[in-house]
Amino acid sequence: MVSASGSPQVAAASIEYQARWMHHQGRRRCPLWLAFLLMPLISSVFLPGRARAQDDPLNQVHINTPLPLTTKATTTTVPLTPGASLRSGIMFRVDTNLVLVPLTVTDPMDRLVTGLEQQNFQIYEDNRAQTIRAFSCDDAPVSIGIILDLSGSMADKVVRARGALLQFMQTSNPEDEFFVIGFNDRPFLLSDFTSDVNKVEANLANLHPERRTALLDAIYLGLQKMKQAKWPRKALLIISDGGDNNSRYTEGEVRSAVRESDVQIYALGIFDAEAATVEEQNGPLLLNNITTDSGGRLFRVDDISEMADIATRISAELRDEYVLGYSTNDLKMDGKWRKVRVKLLPPPGLPPLTVHARTGYYAPLQ
Repeated sequence: MVSASGSPQVAAASIEYQARWMHHQGRRRCPLWLAFLLMPLISSVFLPGRARAQDDPLNQVHINTPLPLTTKATTTTVPLTPGASLRSGIMFRVDTNLVLVPLTVTDPMDRLVTGLEQQNFQIYEDNRAQTIRAFSCDDAPVSIGIILDLSGSMADKVVRARGALLQFMQTSNPEDEFFVIGFNDRPFLLSDFTSDVNKVEANLANLHPERRTALLDAIYLGLQKMKQAKWPRKALLIISDGGDNNSRYTEGEVRSAVRESDVQIYALGIFDAEAATVEEQNGPLLLNNITTDSGGRLFRVDDISEMADIATRISAELRDEYVLGYSTNDLKMDGKWRKVRVKLLPPPGLPPLTVHARTGYYAPLQ
């Protein structure tokens, strides 16, 4: 669903990227997407609000109960270049002066909340209120990278991890594209971009967990690989059981790269309650910091038999995101960090809700 906020006029230059983002959507809830394809040809357009079956706004809001939990190659090395510049220009989605902010909303029981409208959100950049110019809650296709831990500690978990990965892909938008990076003491490309789940499954037929864990290097490589993505929406899914003990990139370097990218990062954390090393003990904090920086989330796996169901939840989140678009009023191209905050104005009667979104972006450089 797409609507306009405030003034009915929206600058065509600012909407051009949004129109491209809306194109080729898999599951649409609103037929107004066609109007966005015409926006580059006209100076402005008025988009009427979505008609409601009833006046009560609570009838439009849904808290999605997760599905009940059930028990259910040849590699190519891609070289890394530690020390290379991490600043490659603003990657957090800015087109002309239009900033797009993808986000999800959950209730106190961590259930996904859908059905909110544009008027239920306010957005601030550096504590200055911004006017929302575009709003979407459609299931647009996503380019997704899977970062799969194949270190020695995954030996008794790799079958479940492979099943969770395939379950995630099978429940995604049919137009999504995927690549898979495996890692132990170095990252390597297991499967290049494809929408063919069977092809990915074939590439993952023979997995042999061994050696140490270069998690940070694998995340950095995933961010670089994502520059070849077809779709504007991009996400990484990390499946790992511990911390890093063999990377050349530091946590600070990778977190800087994450903040400069437009990639959301989710993680399935299969943590050992009796972690023996400091790196393993710090694994949950590391993944939480990286996913939070990106506007994604860390999901802890307490029972490996539940991995496939949790992967399905992450797939559902990616298919039910809200995307807010605003035209920043700060046109300086100074490369500085700009803080972004989304405030919820939910309909009365709902429990306290939580927004999961990026905390900011770097301005473009001249």
